[in-house]
Amino acid sequence: MSWSLPALLQGLHKGIHNRLHTAREVAGHPVLKGDAAETVWLSMLGDYLPERYRARRAVVVDSNGAFSQQIDIVIFDRQYSPFVFHQDGLEVVPAESVYAVFEAKQVITAEEITYAQDKVASVRALHRTSLPIPHATGIADPKVPHPILAGLVTLESGWKPPLGDSLTKNLLTRQGEHALDLGCVAAHGTYARNGDAGYQVEESAMAATAFLLELIARLQALATVPMIDVRAYARWLKE
Repeated sequence: MSWSLPALLQGLHKGIHNRLHTAREVAGHPVLKGDAAETVWLSMLGDYLPERYRARRAVVVDSNGAFSQQIDIVIFDRQYSPFVFHQDGLEVVPAESVYAVFEAKQVITAEEITYAQDKVASVRALHRTSLPIPHATGIADPKVPHPILAGLVTLESGWKPPLGDSLTKNLLTRQGEHALDLGCVAAHGTYARNGDAGYQVEESAMAATAFLLELIARLQALATVPMIDVRAYARWLKE
C-alpha cells in the first residue's frame, strides 16, 4: 500500500463535506438539518482534537451565576477543569474551561453571522476567575484569561461569489465581544480574523481540513486555561 499525506488530508475533508451534504438532503425540517450539521462538526472535532479538549453542545456558566445562550459547539478543557455539569442532554461548562465556541449552520448569510455573533458574545461576557498556580518551586501569578475563540461553520454560502466582499463586510460589522475569529464554508473555503488587518479568506478544495488545522494551531497558541476558583462556585451551595 502506498501512503499519501495529501490523500489523507483530502479524505478528511471529503468525509466531512459528504456528511454535511447528506444531512442537508436527508433531513427535511430546518431544525433537523441544523442538528444534523452540528453533529457532523462535533464528530470531526471529537475525532481529531487532542484529548485535552472536548467538543460538545453546551451552555456556559460563570461563578456569578450567569449563563450563556445555548451554543452548538463549545470546545473546553478536560485536563485541568474539575467539573462539568450534565443537564437534560446538555453539558454546562464553567466559563474558565472554555477555549472556543462555534455555531454550525447549513448556509452562511448575514442573518446567520449576526445570530452567531450574539451567541458568542453571550459567552465572552461571562466572568472568569483565575487563581495563582502552585508549582514545584513556588507559586506563579494568576494567568490572564485568554481570548475565547469563536466562529461559524457551514456547508454553503448564501452569496455569489461565496467568499467575496459580502462575507467580509458582514464579518466586520461587529467586532470586540461579537467578533468571529475563524470559520469554514466546507464547499468553498475558510476565513480567519487577522487582527486589525481584517479577515483573510482562502478558497480551498479541502476547506474542512484547512479549518481543523488552523483551529488546532490557534488552540495551541492559547496554551492552558486559567486555574479556576472552585470556591467561587461553591458559595452557591449556601443560597
